[in-house]
Amino acid sequence: MAHTQSASLTAVRPGRHRLRAVDPNEVVDFSQVADFLPPGATLLPAPQHALPVLPGRPPMVGYLVLVPADQQPHLPVAVPSPVTAPVAAEERGPVTIDDVQRIAVVDGEPLDLTYLEFELLAHLVAHPHRVHTRDQLVTTVWGYGHVGDGRTVDVHVARLRRKLGAEHRHTIQTVRRVGYKYTP
Repeated sequence: MAHTQSASLTAVRPGRHRLRAVDPNEVVDFSQVADFLPPGATLLPAPQHALPVLPGRPPMVGYLVLVPADQQPHLPVAVPSPVTAPVAAEERGPVTIDDVQRIAVVDGEPLDLTYLEFELLAHLVAHPHRVHTRDQLVTTVWGYGHVGDGRTVDVHVARLRRKLGAEHRHTIQTVRRVGYKYTP
């Protein structure tokens, strides 16, 4: 049964995103990809330094889709989850993050944090007990275009621990040869 790749992609799930995994040695015909783009859109390869690197995984390939500002992209819209009651402070541990005022508080005392220290601490506190690799943290907190390495994360974590104080510095734990996790 011979048919083009683009036809098979639309036939599988009409109205849904037409994404599929590409084998490392597969050559992609960009004329087929252009059929999936909105009118006036441009497809550009993402620079290699802008893509995350995951340990033990092959390098990623990414593309940027540029759409004219006057067009509404047909992308799924995130629906906010219903507001729930705030979690009690003891359930979050000693650190409380206020994203609106951009304040981190430990035992009722606000911390004097830089922009990136706040972003790093807020990310760790938002995902307690999850182990984050240094590369994941660089990508998430610093952004895809950041040029640096895992040592940048190590330096910021050391500063955060110092600012958390002796009593709470243990809440940011090192996972050897991997990264860090927040344990309230």
